[in-house]
Amino acid sequence: MSSREPSSPKFRLRLLPVLIAAAVTSQAHAADLWTITQDALQNNSTLGASRSTFQSVEAGRDVARGSLLPQIDATAQVAHNNTLESQSSSSALGSAGTGGTGTGSESSYNSTSAGIELTQALYDATSWAELEIAKRETGQQALLLQADRQQLLYDVASAYFEILRANDVLEASISQEKAIKRQLDQAQEQFDVGLVATTDVNEAQASYDLARSQRISAENDLQVSFEALERLTGKRYDSIDALSDDIPIESPEPAGRDNWIQMAIANNPNVQAAQAAVDVSQAEVEQAEAGHKPTLSAFANYNYSDSDQDVYDGHNANTEVGLTAKLPIYRGGTTSAQVRQQTYTLEATQYDFEAQRRDTTQQVRSLFTQVMNDVESVEAQRQAIVSNRSALEATRSGYEVGTRNIVDVLDAEQALYQAVSDYADARYTYVTDMVELRQQAGVLDQDVIRDLNQWLRETETVTLRLPEDGGMSRMEDIGERPTMEQSSAP
Repeated sequence: MSSREPSSPKFRLRLLPVLIAAAVTSQAHAADLWTITQDALQNNSTLGASRSTFQSVEAGRDVARGSLLPQIDATAQVAHNNTLESQSSSSALGSAGTGGTGTGSESSYNSTSAGIELTQALYDATSWAELEIAKRETGQQALLLQADRQQLLYDVASAYFEILRANDVLEASISQEKAIKRQLDQAQEQFDVGLVATTDVNEAQASYDLARSQRISAENDLQVSFEALERLTGKRYDSIDALSDDIPIESPEPAGRDNWIQMAIANNPNVQAAQAAVDVSQAEVEQAEAGHKPTLSAFANYNYSDSDQDVYDGHNANTEVGLTAKLPIYRGGTTSAQVRQQTYTLEATQYDFEAQRRDTTQQVRSLFTQVMNDVESVEAQRQAIVSNRSALEATRSGYEVGTRNIVDVLDAEQALYQAVSDYADARYTYVTDMVELRQQAGVLDQDVIRDLNQWLRETETVTLRLPEDGGMSRMEDIGERPTMEQSSAP
């Protein structure tokens, strides 16, 4: 056994922080699925990026609308002008070199001008098509945001129940390690008095080492599961509420697979977004075709100018109102090429929509079948625990009377705790498959999370377990395992 005495000052110093941490943890309220979901909706970076993208696309709709609204421009100018004029003349005599005349003038003045112009598009098919594209893109992005939101709800629920799954597996591993450790101690005691051979001790030792390694792996899985939840929410949770044992394991409602498929086609945001992408591409084709159409706009402008030049006095003002029409005749074939380009893009989005529809249909079919199998699997795994417990008791009795050997007992121990782990796995698989089925059907919302949260127990929590300082294992309270010298002692 360890030589460290509980009454030593060093032990008390090391134990004090652990006791304080345990006290704080016991006083803190464990987080439940609803609370963690709200944290994720507020803090998840992926959803935040999707929300900002939607707002950006929504602002693009206002940008496209602006080209169809009145456009008003104002101009003003102040300038200093300096003019130099020079003129000369010559007669025949002057040109012979006997004489000539010349004049010149220089003027300097300031000038000001101002103007305002109003234009209004009366008919512009291209601008209207751009606005329609922006509207459809906004609707498409809203559906993608909804899809990301539902994906986050599923991810949080999956990560939450993955923690509970890892904890149940860990608890089963701890119980298995303790049970095998007791079997090892018993085999060692019997070997010491010559009742069993050394092979029994070695077999028990090997099983104990395996159980210990499985427990260490389960500890790591639990810690990783907590970290996965932290990644989704940006917050760290030291404990969460456990799932009630009496949660109903029922078949999906409605019961028909086709009903779920129809629900998915009508409500799945990814399917709807793919259909919206087709609508966007159709509008882009119409925009390209609008390049062949004329434009008509109305305009009105007013211009004012003034200067202090000596020759002129007063100011000028001009007002103009009219219509402007423009008809594209030939642009090097660019417009026709753009129409062909957007037509092929439309065809591609139609194929994408069909692929998304088929993929969603297949996912719903598979999940519906999986949930139906989960219902039967949970019941079968529950019965397997009862059967394996009875088998273990019978094997132990046979070992005591000599009809079974220690290998049979160890195998029965491992079979029982494997059944416990399989039962926990089946329960949480059922829950997460049901949530995913609702996600694929497009009906996963916060109400589903709230209903699921009601089956959590505040009285029982799952706590993040970290290895203690100094490399001490949490299982050391079982007792130190025998050394090889002890196992082979005569």
